[in-house]
Amino acid sequence: MNLRIRPRAEPEVNLTSLIDVVLLLLIFFMVSTSFVKQSQISIRLPQAETSAVVEEKPQQLEIMITEQGTYLINGRELVNNRPETIRNALEKLSDGNTSLPLTISADASAKHQHVVTAMDVAGRLGFSQISIATLNDPTDEPQ
Repeated sequence: MNLRIRPRAEPEVNLTSLIDVVLLLLIFFMVSTSFVKQSQISIRLPQAETSAVVEEKPQQLEIMITEQGTYLINGRELVNNRPETIRNALEKLSDGNTSLPLTISADASAKHQHVVTAMDVAGRLGFSQISIATLNDPTDEPQ
């Protein structure tokens, strides 16, 4: 029986291949990087004392009516649903230009009276291009 203790071999880590890969990556990035410095011009821009707010006039008007009877004109909710309020909002947004196209879109559950009120106010103001927006039901397609 051989009961002698064998000397253990120390593990050895070979870093040569790792260093080669790192150096190759370093060379690749150095070659692929561009070292051209763009010419820079220092510009001092003038400053305005006040900023003028340019308000764009709408190309069309849209009246939306919710299920509860709330009116929105061009996405802005009106404070109440009285005809005078609708008239004032349309006059302000159209700036007296009654040739603008006007689209009325109402919730399917909205009362018919709210749509008629919007059409009546627009008609009394002189709008002639009044459209009613609808959605086609995909289940009701002709066969």
